[in-house]
Amino acid sequence: MPAFSLEPDQLARCARLRELAARRLRPLADKGEPGRVNRPLVAELGALGLLSRLFTAGALDLCLLRESLAQACTEAETALALQGLGAHPVHAHGTTAQREHWLPRVTDGTAVAAFALSEPGAGSDAAALTLTAEPDGPHGWRLTGEKCWISNAPDADFYTLFARTTPGARARGVTAFLLPADRPGLTGSHLDLLSPHPVGALRLDAVPVTAADVLGEPDRGFRVAMDTLNLFRPSVGAFAVGMAQAALDATLAHTAERDAFGGKLMDLQTVAHQVAEMSLRTEAARLMVYAAATAYDAGDPQVPRRAAMAKLLATETAQYVVDTAVQLHGARALRRGHLLEHLYREVRAPRIYEGASEVQRGIIAKELYAAREEAR
Repeated sequence: MPAFSLEPDQLARCARLRELAARRLRPLADKGEPGRVNRPLVAELGALGLLSRLFTAGALDLCLLRESLAQACTEAETALALQGLGAHPVHAHGTTAQREHWLPRVTDGTAVAAFALSEPGAGSDAAALTLTAEPDGPHGWRLTGEKCWISNAPDADFYTLFARTTPGARARGVTAFLLPADRPGLTGSHLDLLSPHPVGALRLDAVPVTAADVLGEPDRGFRVAMDTLNLFRPSVGAFAVGMAQAALDATLAHTAERDAFGGKLMDLQTVAHQVAEMSLRTEAARLMVYAAATAYDAGDPQVPRRAAMAKLLATETAQYVVDTAVQLHGARALRRGHLLEHLYREVRAPRIYEGASEVQRGIIAKELYAAREEAR
């Protein structure tokens, strides 16, 4: 039980989610093809009512949802999170027509969403987007360029896509568009990565969009992106905490049962201390994630800093915990299909996507110095 002010009903809900994920979602995940969208899994998330919670839950509830799913089925957690990441801009900034058309299909799992921000030359430096939106008549544009490292691409049904509408304006010249996947001129390909996430690249050749496709306001798309990332960064941390907890639980069981050197592995002080360190770091990361989510729900102005700190600490912690778990399990953990082999491939990506660890450190420092200037 985490040492945090969670209510008994929250703890019970998390336990039910873990059981549900193991019983209903894990079998569907096992049948999926690594690196591709698993539509039966997405549909089951919708049928269980979990996708609808993306738009009704606060940041803390979203973190509890992602952490609980990650402990039992990382594929289900990722499928849910990607639906939220791609569709949150529609929920928060879309028109009534955009929301009514897409959100019911997202929540029932019949439409797959994607968040298309990164480009081959604009990953961590998101304001350096070069995909251009050239004016096409008084109320339209033509999108030309490439997107890369896009989760759910090219299998998604629609994309929240960011393009440059004002050259040379960096963050002030980016517009967010809701782009259906069947638009002429839009093509894509799959990328084969270490992690099993569905990730691809998009190519846009004069793809037509109109004012009806804009999310928010023209040239204000960077705000749409940052609003989305500020919500989801703490919950990326929750995903990482869930993986760390799964690795810790596996390690506790293994070291308590494994015979070695005339006793159990846990009887070796060096092993016991490593397990204690794994637990310490996991709990610290969990508390920071919960604190950041609570700050978001309370409208705290320090959300960017807190969200960055939560994602940074939790993802770096999960990497350490999973790596240590593999070491304590030995060669068995390297076999294809072992839980830790799976987690080892899963855990690396969150330190990069939605802002690499180095980007998070930059955000933290920037916010700290800005606060110092305001206080002077």
